[in-house]
Amino acid sequence: MAKSKSSVLMLFFVARNGAAFYAGIMTQPQIATWYSALAKPGWTPPKWLFGPVWTILYSLMAIAGWQVWSAPLSEWPSIALRVFVGQRVLNFLWSPVFFNLHLIGTVVVIIFLLLLSLLLFLDNARKVDGFAASLFIPYVLWVSFAAALNYTIWTMNPVHAADRPALPTAYALRLKGQPATDTFPPISAWEKAPAFHFDQDWQGQNPDPQRATEVRLLWTPETLFLRFHCNYRNIFVFPDARADGWRYELWDRDVAETFLQPDSSDPLVYREFEVSPNGYWIDLAVSHGKIEELHSGLRRRVIMDEKAKTWTAEMAIPMKFLTTQFDPKNSWRVNFFRIEGETEPRFYSTWSPTYSAKPNFHVPSAFGTLVFRELE
Repeated sequence: MAKSKSSVLMLFFVARNGAAFYAGIMTQPQIATWYSALAKPGWTPPKWLFGPVWTILYSLMAIAGWQVWSAPLSEWPSIALRVFVGQRVLNFLWSPVFFNLHLIGTVVVIIFLLLLSLLLFLDNARKVDGFAASLFIPYVLWVSFAAALNYTIWTMNPVHAADRPALPTAYALRLKGQPATDTFPPISAWEKAPAFHFDQDWQGQNPDPQRATEVRLLWTPETLFLRFHCNYRNIFVFPDARADGWRYELWDRDVAETFLQPDSSDPLVYREFEVSPNGYWIDLAVSHGKIEELHSGLRRRVIMDEKAKTWTAEMAIPMKFLTTQFDPKNSWRVNFFRIEGETEPRFYSTWSPTYSAKPNFHVPSAFGTLVFRELE
């Protein structure tokens, strides 16, 4: 009998921690991206605290569930166990609904139902085993705090995933032939490529036609070409750069930029390219919040038209630095951006809004789709 009870206790531990591990695997990619971009109150716990807290709470829950299961058969253990299972289902639903579906309002309902189920468990468990009920008290306190935090985050982020328009799609047109190594596509080729426009800020608000941006893309199996045509109010650039024009932290002045993600299997890995109005540039490999120079051999050309108050930047990026095996049948993830201004508040503009509380372009969940088209 003792062996049987030990086996059941082990089963409670495996079931609860296994479910927690699975939920963690599903939601981990969203923590550094979508969750980091949310507006949160100053009393939000640091990310590192959640792991240890939930490990302790899951252990206490497993013991409490086992204690109730081990109690002599009666009406109360049966009710308590049903409530125990119900709260576990709600606990499991919270992570994917919040982190994967981004339904913050729905999560507020789920967590208040979870809190209610915990109170019901406490009320029934104390009639069976006071010790088991006491093990749930830290869990109740933590969920009460989490409910207040969830509600506050919900009120601080009025635009939710369910309310956002569908992610946009950009199209890159195949370029007939391959320009010489040191040249760019002719204007006639650019004019055939679909144009995409944006002038709103990173939250999809405050459009400014005097800072509107037009983007076009062309491709060959060897090179991806991008063209930004930018209206501007004022120009702010760095006066210095490396001998080849590469400049770290180029984003602290005016830039046009793109994030490209050929492989979306890991949403935290992508490429970043920027060009400034005076021709400086930067290329970065971004991986899980860390950046390093890509050494892509990017070529760029910038044309200023002070009378029209526009600047046009063209980029030529070798495909081999974007993907090991380019297949035009596979779509990519992409976003386009503009930054203008020397000091805050600067103008942060995006093609596909990130909806973050503060300006933040590094939100892969907001990336649109890039489709490669053949010549018609």
